[in-house]
Amino acid sequence: MLTAVRRLGGALPQAVTRLGRRPPPEPVATLALMALALMLTAGGVYLSLSAFPPGTLALPLLIGGLLLTRTGLARVTAVVVACLVFDVLDLGLSTVRVGALVVIAATGLVAYEFARSREETGLGGLSGDTVLVELREQLRQQGDLPALPPGYLAEPLVKPAGGGPFAGDFIVSARTGSRLEVALVDVSGKGVEAGTRALLLSGAMGGLLGASMSEHFLPRANSYLVRQNWEEGFATAVHLDLDTADGSFVVTSAGHPPVAHLDAGSGRWRLLEASGPALGLLPEVTYLPSKGVLRRGDALILYTDGLVEIPGRDLSVGIDKLLGEAERLVTRGFAGGAALLVDRVAEGSSDDRGLVLVWRT
Repeated sequence: MLTAVRRLGGALPQAVTRLGRRPPPEPVATLALMALALMLTAGGVYLSLSAFPPGTLALPLLIGGLLLTRTGLARVTAVVVACLVFDVLDLGLSTVRVGALVVIAATGLVAYEFARSREETGLGGLSGDTVLVELREQLRQQGDLPALPPGYLAEPLVKPAGGGPFAGDFIVSARTGSRLEVALVDVSGKGVEAGTRALLLSGAMGGLLGASMSEHFLPRANSYLVRQNWEEGFATAVHLDLDTADGSFVVTSAGHPPVAHLDAGSGRWRLLEASGPALGLLPEVTYLPSKGVLRRGDALILYTDGLVEIPGRDLSVGIDKLLGEAERLVTRGFAGGAALLVDRVAEGSSDDRGLVLVWRT
């Protein structure tokens, strides 16, 4: 059995991937897999049992789970069972090993789950994976900041929990004339569920940026989230509205950790006292802004709680650690600072981590 699997293993993944992206019609695929099961059985009986052992009948089930609906898979399964019965009657139980039967049964269960999941989502073949990749890429692209005028630089960074592909943290930004807006958002939950909610919310919040005054951004985002009625329907967010003409800025926060501001004149970091409840919890909310000026040499750090929060430890301890690492950036320069801060403060964290570093040269 192992020899046969090795022979087929090289060509099977590429062939299944191509078929999954452009799957053949259901009747054609069903008949082809039925024929494959019959050919594998005939090969074991009339050619070589070592080359075509009964365990290879798991292959039609596996491919069927990736390509067929539950109805088509049931038909292929019926043919595979008939082939197994024939093998047992012809070869005997001493030749058809129990382990091979267990592998085939387990493969059938996995294939059924693939087919069921695909039917529920309405996605054919392996297109479900393609859709998830496209959603992830779209969310990543929305986090790219626009080009800034000379003298201003910024670095955005989002790292999913455990190095996974999806994160509940995301960044949206927009530039209108001299006005730069950046929102860093932390959606409740983790993994694919949080990632899909983050994509929906990022589209809505991206449309709000630049379309209204900064004091209206978070209240309107809150109204949108309240209307969604999500089971885990809340998010924290921080919004930066920076006028690059004179460096003046306004920061508003919805249940988010405080933004850190470096005053180059004093060389000290301070926390901006903007406050307000998280998005999606209350229908009517008020957000108190914090205003300031980003002068030459100054910097701002926006970050999510995954960067500074550890269960059983006060949040202020994590913030102090972040500011301590940020002190090093003052002497070495801020370029590459976003990645350094995330790695040094919360490397290997079990939570999503998001950070935006903005500075003026």
